[in-house]
Amino acid sequence: MMSQQVRVRFAPSPTGPLHIGGVRTALYNYLFARKMGGKMLLRIEDTDQNRFVPGAEEYILESLRWVGIEIDEGQGIGGPHAPYRQSERKDIYRVEAERLVAEGKAYYAFDTADELDAMRKRLEAANAPAAQYNAITRMQMKNSLTLKPEDVKARIDAGDPYVIRLKTPRKEEVRLNDLIRGWVNVHSSAIDDKVLLKSDGLPTYHLANVVDDHIMGITHVIRGEEWLPSAPLHVLLYRYLGWESTMPQFAHLPLLLKPEGNGKLSKRDADLGGFPIFPLQWTDPFSGTVARGFREDGYLPEAVVNFLALLGWNPGTEQELFTMAELISSFDIAQIHKAGARFDIEKAKWFNHQYIRQRPNEELAPAVQQQAEANGLTCSADKAIKIAGLLKERVNFAHELFTEARTIFYTPEVYDETIAAAKWNADAVRAVTVFRDALQSFDGEFMADTIKHTLSDTLQQAGIKQGKIMQAMRLALTGSGTGPDLMLTMEIIGKDEVIKRLEQALETLKTPAS
Repeated sequence: MMSQQVRVRFAPSPTGPLHIGGVRTALYNYLFARKMGGKMLLRIEDTDQNRFVPGAEEYILESLRWVGIEIDEGQGIGGPHAPYRQSERKDIYRVEAERLVAEGKAYYAFDTADELDAMRKRLEAANAPAAQYNAITRMQMKNSLTLKPEDVKARIDAGDPYVIRLKTPRKEEVRLNDLIRGWVNVHSSAIDDKVLLKSDGLPTYHLANVVDDHIMGITHVIRGEEWLPSAPLHVLLYRYLGWESTMPQFAHLPLLLKPEGNGKLSKRDADLGGFPIFPLQWTDPFSGTVARGFREDGYLPEAVVNFLALLGWNPGTEQELFTMAELISSFDIAQIHKAGARFDIEKAKWFNHQYIRQRPNEELAPAVQQQAEANGLTCSADKAIKIAGLLKERVNFAHELFTEARTIFYTPEVYDETIAAAKWNADAVRAVTVFRDALQSFDGEFMADTIKHTLSDTLQQAGIKQGKIMQAMRLALTGSGTGPDLMLTMEIIGKDEVIKRLEQALETLKTPAS
């Protein structure tokens, strides 16, 4: 198998927004393909037309582009195995399903919904181990195994609805060697006679994905743990279709768990926890309900990729920050865990913080300008760049820069009473006064370094110890006792505004009675 070129596929269904777990599945496929010098395909599995949601396919494509997953072949790209929507390939599946019937490995079933429901109720009443259509119960139902051939033909010719079911062997061991979980053994008595072709002529997932994976030369199927129970059925299908020798290797990924670690992560968990579960914002076309997205919440794509990569995979080192190229180089499918991975949104924020810190100030500046404009303020590009440089170490998201910069944009209206009571004294008043006077006659370039020297020299000449009055100076300028570098803050505020604020503080703040 490994002598072939590796070919993997991501095959989502367009039934709504792409879950973040699906993005992780796509990412692991992509990393493996790139690591092995192979190809990644995108196939849209839209055979369940009852669940089709308009706009979902476009959403999937945009989500993959946003996180930087490059598709080599498939829907939206093209390739030698087009079309890549399963709904456009139904003739291919019918041929294979009919071949299985002709070879005695599948059969026509004419049971109505009411008859199937009655069968399940009979089995449940009899305390049967499993209420399913299988090697035993199929002989009590209406299908081509119990009906005469002429009756079967007559029903089909008359247009009676039917499905094609797999004829599962009654006593057989089905085995597969999962790349993550090792050998998986299932007795065929635990596998029911799954529907392969539905009454509308469209295949089920089981038939379609096996046929397409074979035709498209897929060498490795890397998918979520929820598909592990279906894997033995797919092994049977490969065997029945005569493709067992070229069957892909399977790797079933661990679940994404709730933040507290118990149970599978759901949209409800995300809603309750106040965090997104989809890569991009999604507006339901039927209800108009809007679900938040990582992108719109301010996460950078590289942070999301880094976060997801480490949810279930460990490089075996202490390294936590990876570029996409580094992830590709380090990725080893054998290092994917079997156990579920807890979805820690605080860790996602930490990753975003790391990447915000690394972003050039020029790239963060537009976020400052947009927020300022939204609040009725103007902010030059130069000022926004300086704000980004001053504050990016203090935020998790670019949109938080403006919030952190409010003391730059707005003259204080209130002052921290605790700091004022502790630090606003006669020395503070004298320090603010002499510094204001020095700035009024200052005619140099108003930069952090020159401001720092001016303040230091002024206080030294006045005989005031700088360390004792700096919190009061910050209080006068920002209304707060804490914040980023004060010299850089003053540079951004500008000389005239600094003087104005110092004068306002002198007029507003009262020194305690001595």
